[in-house]
Amino acid sequence: MEAAYVVRVAVRLDPPAAAVDPDRFETTMELPASEPGTDGWLFFRDRLWRGEVGDEPSFRRLAEERLGLANAPGAAVVAADFRELRADEAYLGALKEAIADDLGRFNADSVDEALHKYLGSSVHVRE
Repeated sequence: MEAAYVVRVAVRLDPPAAAVDPDRFETTMELPASEPGTDGWLFFRDRLWRGEVGDEPSFRRLAEERLGLANAPGAAVVAADFRELRADEAYLGALKEAIADDLGRFNADSVDEALHKYLGSSVHVRE
C-alpha cells in the first residue's frame, strides 16, 4: 500500500555570499501519505480544500522543513501548489474505509463527497 501527496513548490535562493541566476526554480515534492487510520492520515483534511492548499504560508513552512530549508539562510519556499494524491488501489480502498468509519468528521454525506471536498478531482490511482 503506497501513496504520496504531490506538490509543486517554488524555491527562491538569495544566498548571503553569492549571486545566483536564476534565483527561483520550481520542483516537484512528494510527501508520503500516512496509512489510513494512523497518526497523520488526516493530512488531506487538515491541509487541503477542494484540491488546493488551504493555508499556503503554513504549507510553505512545512515544505521548507521537509526539504531541509527551514534553517537555510538565503533559501525559502515561496509558493506551493498541490497537484495530486497519487495512490495505489489498496491505499485508496483503505482511505475510503477509514473515511466511512468516521464520516461525521468530514462533514459529508458520503465518502465520495468527503474526498471531493478536500482533494477535488486530484486523486490518481497508479499501480
